[in-house]
Amino acid sequence: MMATNGTLLVEVSNLKKYFPITRGVIRRHVGDVKAVDDVSFTIYKGETLGLVGETGCGKTTVGRTVIRLYDPTAGQILFDGVDITRLRGESLRHMRRRMQMIFQDPYASLNPRMTVGAILSEPLVVHRVAQGKERRKRVEELLDLVGFSSYFINRYPHEFSGGQRQRIGIARALALNPDLIICDEPISSLDVSIQAQVVNLLEELQDRLGLTYLFIAHDLSMVRHISDRIAVMYLGKIVELADRDEIYLNPLHPYTQALMSAVPVPDPEVEKQRHRIILQGDLPSPANPPKGCNFNTRCPVADAGLCFEADPEFREVKPGHFVACYRV
Repeated sequence: MMATNGTLLVEVSNLKKYFPITRGVIRRHVGDVKAVDDVSFTIYKGETLGLVGETGCGKTTVGRTVIRLYDPTAGQILFDGVDITRLRGESLRHMRRRMQMIFQDPYASLNPRMTVGAILSEPLVVHRVAQGKERRKRVEELLDLVGFSSYFINRYPHEFSGGQRQRIGIARALALNPDLIICDEPISSLDVSIQAQVVNLLEELQDRLGLTYLFIAHDLSMVRHISDRIAVMYLGKIVELADRDEIYLNPLHPYTQALMSAVPVPDPEVEKQRHRIILQGDLPSPANPPKGCNFNTRCPVADAGLCFEADPEFREVKPGHFVACYRV
């Protein structure tokens, strides 16, 4: 993990991404899936921001929208001071060299018909960065960065294990020397024994190359290990954001408290005395979120009035600790 220099790299303000719901032969618009609904956060150069939450809360959509794989419905994304929501064509293509993504499934994200050399060369070809011997040299450098020898250049993805494929995915993300890498659950499909190796590799590369990560994951203990700050998402909104130790030791939002109570502690005596918070009910649909606070249908401390009437403001309750809850 790398210390930040206090310089903002990414500033996301009131970001929304809605997917339209259509019906009938003429595809009449009848509603929206509010995958990301009014999200704001910042990422500093050299830091790792962890993004956690249960399946379907919009974590991956946030990551893909931040690097413009999805066009945002509303909001602003400032990357190094430039509003990338307004970029089109060549200017967007040029900016994309500085933003890359490591995908969740190493089996689906690599083209089975291409060799490792061709996979790692593709970004260099698309952006016209290197040719001939220079391109080959760069591919060998990328393989070396992730612990492979040049012997692997002519092999195909099916010849590698899941952990090795994810290393190839990491090498591909590094090909254009990006500033920001979106890590979309890069370890969730790997064996537990391999997960630590991949996370250690990401940390080494961050120290060596000065990378900035948005690390999306389910594994809360792993997120605490790798992140500087952590943002917690629920049903398309960020409900809490704070320093990693602060959010683990002093969670303020009821949903964060429930999440943190589920993280196992490797001490039987401490574990025996902990109180586990079990949330009642099911996650509402992002196509029809509840009125007021999104968490009010499952919240153990929801107020019958305010919590069901208006959306709580995402505010700073103490230095660096943001939360969206009326009861805090």
